[in-house]
Amino acid sequence: MPNPPITELTTRARDIFRLVVEGYLSTGQPVGSKTLAVSGLNLSPASIRSVLHDLEHLGLLAAPHTSAGRMPTEVGLRLFVDGMMQVAEPTHAERTAIERQLAAPGPIEAALAAASSVLSDLSACAGVVMVPRREPRLQHLQLVALSPGKALAVLVGEDGGIENRVVDVPAHLPPSALEAASNYLSAQLVGRTLSEAVRAIRAEIASGKSALDAASRDLVERGLALWSEDALKRPVLIVRGASNLLDDAAITDLERVRQLLDDLESKQSVAELLDAAREADATRIFIGAENRLFALSGSSVIASPYRDREGRVVGVVGVIGPTRLNYARVVPMVDFTAHSLGKLIG
Repeated sequence: MPNPPITELTTRARDIFRLVVEGYLSTGQPVGSKTLAVSGLNLSPASIRSVLHDLEHLGLLAAPHTSAGRMPTEVGLRLFVDGMMQVAEPTHAERTAIERQLAAPGPIEAALAAASSVLSDLSACAGVVMVPRREPRLQHLQLVALSPGKALAVLVGEDGGIENRVVDVPAHLPPSALEAASNYLSAQLVGRTLSEAVRAIRAEIASGKSALDAASRDLVERGLALWSEDALKRPVLIVRGASNLLDDAAITDLERVRQLLDDLESKQSVAELLDAAREADATRIFIGAENRLFALSGSSVIASPYRDREGRVVGVVGVIGPTRLNYARVVPMVDFTAHSLGKLIG
């Protein structure tokens, strides 16, 4: 059933729907007509039950048991978040806690871990930070023949880091071509990241100015390009506070929590989900089955990209929790943390 625009609901239906959602998000329990009758609606219990029935028919509310109250469906939560939720600024205490954690001395990795931890503490959810692996600027590369079709690439970064990789080379590549490729690559790599070097090398080869012969060009194109692509696709994921998901309300839903913890173990899949927030201009909210990874565990993700001083997205920060989490409070908290990380990274 299509999600009805909030404007198509009557004022009475909107008021009752809002009270049900807010009550459920606050307590985690279905909201009954008796509770709504004393909430200042000035409606009879019969009128309230009639509106609840209509909202259930629209797919916005559901009754977990015959005699229970109503709770929002994932469709209803999406309608509420997009059309009714009033987001406030983080409290002074929340801003202070976030800024204090990020201001602690240490490497940037420590600040990112702190951001994940403070979000977990403040939201009572799992805090997550995704950091795309930073490509080092390079100083030297040496290719050493290992066996027919294989060579060892020794890469030295400006920071002194050394990384070795086995790369495929043409099976009958002569030693002179391997040496020529090493010299050419080292000259092109100095002061550049791999991705920057790949672009420069491809442009030179395309213009016909490259001194490499066909075999060396093949090595450059297949080996270096794939290496650079791999480096860009390996994100680092920091998860803190997964134990927060085992709250009292979860005791009756242990299967959902078990599934969620299993999902969190799949860090590459979580990183791929958070990567969907990289291109967003603001904080994104994924509710339940809207994302494939958490469809079974019925969990929500609130994520926001953080940027460097040039406006480039360098990572994503957010929280993972049950669909009943307090969106109005957590969304600005995540947004503030993303902006604070951006200022810190510069």
